[in-house]
Amino acid sequence: MTRIRSIDVIPVEAPVAVPYGASRGLVQKRQAGIIRLRTDDGIEGIGEAWGPPGVTAAYLETVKARFLGAPLFSHRGIAQQVLASHYHFGTANGLIALLGGIDIAAHDAMGKRLGVSVAELIGGRLRDQVPVYGSGGYFTGEDDQARALARQLEAAVAAGHIAHKIKIGRNARQDAERCALARRIIGPDALLTVDGNGNMTAEAALASMRAIVAHDIHWYEEPVAPQDWAGYAQLRDRAPIPVAAGEAHYALFEHRRLIDGRLAAVLQPDLTLCGGFAVAQTIGALVCAEHLRLSPHCWGSGVGLAAALQLMAAQPSYPAGDHVPLPALLEYDTGENLLRDGVLTEPLRYTAGMLEIPRGPGLGITLDEAALRRFAPA
Repeated sequence: MTRIRSIDVIPVEAPVAVPYGASRGLVQKRQAGIIRLRTDDGIEGIGEAWGPPGVTAAYLETVKARFLGAPLFSHRGIAQQVLASHYHFGTANGLIALLGGIDIAAHDAMGKRLGVSVAELIGGRLRDQVPVYGSGGYFTGEDDQARALARQLEAAVAAGHIAHKIKIGRNARQDAERCALARRIIGPDALLTVDGNGNMTAEAALASMRAIVAHDIHWYEEPVAPQDWAGYAQLRDRAPIPVAAGEAHYALFEHRRLIDGRLAAVLQPDLTLCGGFAVAQTIGALVCAEHLRLSPHCWGSGVGLAAALQLMAAQPSYPAGDHVPLPALLEYDTGENLLRDGVLTEPLRYTAGMLEIPRGPGLGITLDEAALRRFAPA
């Protein structure tokens, strides 16, 4: 029986030349916590945990003993025991991100143990490619925000993206100006989604939506704060644009609340934050049961992106039959992010708005050990 021998957190970070980000603020660097899980029969599984790696490592020291020596295939039950034992910690914190990273690494190891991809492991490979939207259009540290936005979108169009996301959420007037500029650059047929990063109250979000609805907005992501359940309910009944949410919601509990209340038309769980494949699969099943859409959030390293690809490879298009009106989209970060491709020996293959799903066992990716040393925090 294959057992877990060790689990470690490998911190990685990369500075950005020009600070960029969202309505709530800009980032100076990109960082991630890579999870490395090793078994007693020589298998290595890799995962990723959202958030500052130092926080992830501290949580690992608290719960590691429960995993070491345990059967590899029992990791989900152990995670549930951790949540039950440490219920005072809550379920919206770095512990959930750590458990998600361990879950991803365990699935990678299980796939390698059985010689199959994670997609085959969790239900079967239903597709070979996944359509993506270029996630950029950031606010930046530059003085001319219109010029910065135009430069980002022009590069995304040149790269073949036919679906885009831009950042908004500072105020309704600026939101309208950014959406008008974006639509002129990407053209009338490309999909345009927007992201407020929860920087508004419900009334302010409604004003923003009314100001931009004429620009054919595919969805409005995180219009209000993740804790504003009443605000989401208010928008459910009044919003003129479909709402997307989930990237800042942890564990199954919060996502179920979004789904049961139909508070969002598009659910956006991040595997590195919500709890890994074990949680994301359940979210996917509930999304199908409630006839909603799934579009995973990805804003970390290539490891988390590969995990989301494997999830989407096995996610049914229900209720659609042979013809899918709105194919599920995966987020593809187009900002300056050396960790997206740089930590892998072979980057994930992007072509004309699509990402190929790796065919190798597990996640189908390999860490670049030299890159891990290069991206180690000083």
